[in-house]
Amino acid sequence: MVTDAMIVAGGKGTRLRPLTLDTPKPLLEFCGAPFLDGVMHRVADAGVTRLWLVVGQDTEVFETALAAPAAALGLELRCVPEPEPLDTAGGVRSVADQVGGAFLVLNGDVLTDVDLRGVVDAHEQAGAEATLVLTRVDDTSTFGVCVREGTRITSFVEKPPPGTLPGQDAINAGTYVLEPSVFDGHAPGRLSFERQVFPALLERGGHVEGVVWDGVWADLGTPERYRDGTRSALDGALTWPSVTDVPDRGDGVRVAADAVVAPDARLEGPVLVCAGATIGAGAQVGPYTVVGTGARVDAGATVTGSVLFAGASIGAGVAVDGLLAGVGATVATGARVGRDAVIGDDVEIAADAVVADEGRVPAPE
Repeated sequence: MVTDAMIVAGGKGTRLRPLTLDTPKPLLEFCGAPFLDGVMHRVADAGVTRLWLVVGQDTEVFETALAAPAAALGLELRCVPEPEPLDTAGGVRSVADQVGGAFLVLNGDVLTDVDLRGVVDAHEQAGAEATLVLTRVDDTSTFGVCVREGTRITSFVEKPPPGTLPGQDAINAGTYVLEPSVFDGHAPGRLSFERQVFPALLERGGHVEGVVWDGVWADLGTPERYRDGTRSALDGALTWPSVTDVPDRGDGVRVAADAVVAPDARLEGPVLVCAGATIGAGAQVGPYTVVGTGARVDAGATVTGSVLFAGASIGAGVAVDGLLAGVGATVATGARVGRDAVIGDDVEIAADAVVADEGRVPAPE
């Protein structure tokens, strides 16, 4: 039984700015709760009881956000700081000797519904030192391909041209089951799973297993991908706790019990209205929209394909499509916001302001 999991969560999230200016990417709201909150539910369901978060310099922000929900799930939470970036494996390597046996490793910004317990079972049945979850791609030319014989990985080929590896279309999906022995011979410090750990394991004859997962796998690292991931969760392409915790009234519309929705407001599913949110008279919300905790959509506003983080508000009569509005962001009545805009935490878009399509406020440096 694997009881330890490590989540690599030190990414800066530069492509998601300004949403990540004050919040680490793995803690960004996703369907009304920090993304890692949903990941913690999944690892707890798989039998994990101790969770290691490999983060950057600031561990306090993770502990503050996740200590209580981790405890509620029966997870012992430990944060592993990286005063200096240690690549994908260095932080994991630094605490691997504190784990008694095999452990899970997950990326802190990948949305997936992979069967973690099933992957652990496959690892144990194969007697592998490392088991990698793989996902299929149509075009291998921009990825590193895991070449397999049966289910065993025999080599890694970086960005092969289409058609040069017939029958080999699986790439590393960033979820692993590892024995501590995979780090034998690797000194502490910067270390890469992809460039060093796994190739070295194959070179010394180690058993590397590959488990192909044909379910959801999505990198949430850009606004476009974040929106796509939200659509998947709202659509039910995968089960995500903060979505399913709010009952579906039967048409894809989920409204928390203490949210306030005006009788003549129109909600078109899939849509999630979180606790304490308010939707005013005549407003139109959805489809593919999340109205976060305590967020507000005023009378006559139209909000489609958008995510409003906690406490964000859209003024009366304002129309937005594809908007990502950070915590406490405000779009005043009279403002014009283009499609697929991104607004940072506590930013106010004034009544006479215009935000361009795909505009970001404040603009990334």
